Amino acid sequence: MSEISIFEVKTQDDLNHFVKFPMDLYKNNPFFVPSFVNDEKNIWNSDENPALSYSEAKKFLAKKNGQIVGRIAVIINHKEEKELGIRKVRFGWIDFIDDLEVSKALINAAVDFAKEHQINMIEGPMGFTNLDKAGMLTLGFDKLATMIGIYNHKYYPEHLEKLGLVKEKEWVEFELKFPEILPEKVHKFNDLISQKYKLKVLHFKNKEEILEYVDPMFDLLDETYKHLSTYTPISDEQRKTYKEKYFKLIDKDFIVCVADENNQLVSFAITMPSYSRALQKSKGKLLPFGWWYFLQAGRKNDRANFYLIGIHPDYQRRGVTSIIFKEIWKIFRKKGVKYLETNPELEDNKSIQLLWQDYNPVNHKRRRTYSLKF
Repeated sequence: MSEISIFEVKTQDDLNHFVKFPMDLYKNNPFFVPSFVNDEKNIWNSDENPALSYSEAKKFLAKKNGQIVGRIAVIINHKEEKELGIRKVRFGWIDFIDDLEVSKALINAAVDFAKEHQINMIEGPMGFTNLDKAGMLTLGFDKLATMIGIYNHKYYPEHLEKLGLVKEKEWVEFELKFPEILPEKVHKFNDLISQKYKLKVLHFKNKEEILEYVDPMFDLLDETYKHLSTYTPISDEQRKTYKEKYFKLIDKDFIVCVADENNQLVSFAITMPSYSRALQKSKGKLLPFGWWYFLQAGRKNDRANFYLIGIHPDYQRRGVTSIIFKEIWKIFRKKGVKYLETNPELEDNKSIQLLWQDYNPVNHKRRRTYSLKF
């Protein structure tokens, strides 16, 4: 039996191998969608990723017969520990060939890291924060991945379960087909809600006009999800990073903002054209030709992804989401979008899942984090 070696990523060459390993592993897979190569590298740069200022992290690669056969990252989020009292090692960026000895060596690396810090639990896959990718795919291996979802082979969860890891959290994702015509009762209900609460939809002439609402959007995210036991508020540094990372990809027409009579933001939703095919064609790079694929995907696309929604607690369960979905429907009709794929939602977050109930949602993907206590 060939010996498997695990070594820490320390050099730039090691980092290159770490970032590009999944691209090699899924080279001929039609459902895998690569991340931006530079963004993946910047995750491990303290000047680019503010979460590194309050986290400890290490990256490891696995080798067998001189070939790289797996990778894993381990993280301790001290902010999570301090604010929520949760003490665990997060593991993520986990990929491996179909060899149980390889996956075992990677998990053992995470366990050893935890024990070095007197921690008795690991959980993953997950990133540094709530806004990072999380959850190993357990359903939907034959569905095209999205920019914000982890894709993995079917054997991944099988390996972790054989190694004694158990389900910790579960997420569901849905695909919706938007109707050609909205029922008249939907139009009437929207008019009623808008008049009752004196709400209005904001319209933007350009992306710059959106900037003044970006921070209120983050505030609404905190208000919307603060009741979740695992949620930590988004720091100012994180806000800045996410603005710089994603604002360039946002189409103003795919953002819906609802304000009250005082022009205060009470709800928002961000959708985007599906850039999955563009990422596949560009192989995770904007240059030399990747930008063209993204430009085309933004102009003509029958699929969109739902990324974020925030609703002030005072307006939850008051029909505001109906206003948002009517606006999304209008945008999609104009843009030729027929299908919407939701972002991952916690299985027990029924209030969010109610948003899709009128659009015949199909649960086409599931994902979960796995934990191990010792």
